[in-house]
Amino acid sequence: MVLAEWQVGQVLWTFFYFTLIFIWIWLAIMVFTDIFRSPDMGGWHKAAWVIFIIVFFYIGVFVYLIVRGGKMHEHAVQAAEQQDAAMQQYIRQAAGTSGPSPVDELHRLADLKDRGVIDDAEFERMKAKITT
Repeated sequence: MVLAEWQVGQVLWTFFYFTLIFIWIWLAIMVFTDIFRSPDMGGWHKAAWVIFIIVFFYIGVFVYLIVRGGKMHEHAVQAAEQQDAAMQQYIRQAAGTSGPSPVDELHRLADLKDRGVIDDAEFERMKAKITT
């Protein structure tokens, strides 16, 4: 029986190798995502990075992280901000509240007039703009 011949050390080393493989796959996916998301690199530049990472496995991924790690973080932040803005816009659109309603604007204008920030003429001009 083959399993009976395996020692504890061999099993641990096997787990270690599989863990390293999964870590490399995860890092490679993250790096490839950043490579193809980068607007500051041209096609040949992207192709060179992909080939370098495929040929040199761990070293290629680590070199990319060292050389372009800051840009990688910036791209991730920009993507998260764009995704958040799109989600907020979708929520506003679905809820039907794309902006302040005319009633809210009129209340705000009346409050400004009451506090003396705007005069009657300016209040009437802004009110006409909101109601039309």
